[in-house]
Amino acid sequence: MNRRDALRTILRIGGAGAALAAGFGVARSLDHFALPGRQGRLTSATKLGMGTVVTVSAVDPSSSRAEDALAAAFAELDRLTPLLTRFDPAAPLAVLNSQGRLDAPPACLVAVLDEAHRAHQATSRAFDPTVLPLLAYVEAECAAGREPDLREISARRDLVGLDRVSWSARKVGFTRAGMALTLDGVAKGFIVDAMAAALRGAGVRHGLVDAGGDIAAFGGKAQGTPWTVAVRDPENPEAVRERIELTDGACTTSGDYEVYFDPQRRHHHILDPATGASPHLAHSATVVADTAARADALSTALLVLGPEGRDLIERQARQAILG
Repeated sequence: MNRRDALRTILRIGGAGAALAAGFGVARSLDHFALPGRQGRLTSATKLGMGTVVTVSAVDPSSSRAEDALAAAFAELDRLTPLLTRFDPAAPLAVLNSQGRLDAPPACLVAVLDEAHRAHQATSRAFDPTVLPLLAYVEAECAAGREPDLREISARRDLVGLDRVSWSARKVGFTRAGMALTLDGVAKGFIVDAMAAALRGAGVRHGLVDAGGDIAAFGGKAQGTPWTVAVRDPENPEAVRERIELTDGACTTSGDYEVYFDPQRRHHHILDPATGASPHLAHSATVVADTAARADALSTALLVLGPEGRDLIERQARQAILG
């Protein structure tokens, strides 16, 4: 099966509009959108990836070029996901977490760590991917029907701190036994950026990638017409809280209302690295930035920091919205 045939299979199985209800943010667009004043059509495809629904859209006068571009974008998804996941025991990140050291790390892992470090510094350490030992403990205790013990959380806080991780093109290592990394708050955005770059590299001038609300766009929907992103209201998922226009850039939303570990929703998938507790200063945080990787990390940090952190985040991004 060649790339174009594979893309047609995706279109038949997934449907071009299947992702419109997925994730914290939604890219609202119309299938078969005709460009005013020129020959062009919106081609979209959807598949599962990174634990969510991923939709890629391209507007181009050539339908075959658009399909090839979408296939190239999904090829990047398939290439990078196994290298950056922590859930496959054979994946580089999982090996690092189990052994405390990884020799000859893939270049994409080093690049994501560089991005994480920039966000870590820019957010006064509110973004810290070394919270995994805390997160794993909280999730396990909640799954067992127990309230996480504050003393256990305090003991595990000694394992948190990105300054205790070293990395280079030759190796990645932890300075303390028991440390572990989760790149969930930045790797998805990094992959979305790579997919958008693949679309653009295939000759498409107008494109959008939406991975469950991590969105990267370029060129607008047409010349002078931006893509429109609708951010859901965390209090009413059927309602739209904010509409964002994107020509070239990215936006992501982090929220406390979809991934949580206890019925009371006190413990969710984002933790304050300083305390080990899930923040409840806002239900959602949306950031618009130049790249999805940066927006991904900054939206996570904004949910931790709450309203007092909005000015700090806006110095690093185009827009910050709390819900």
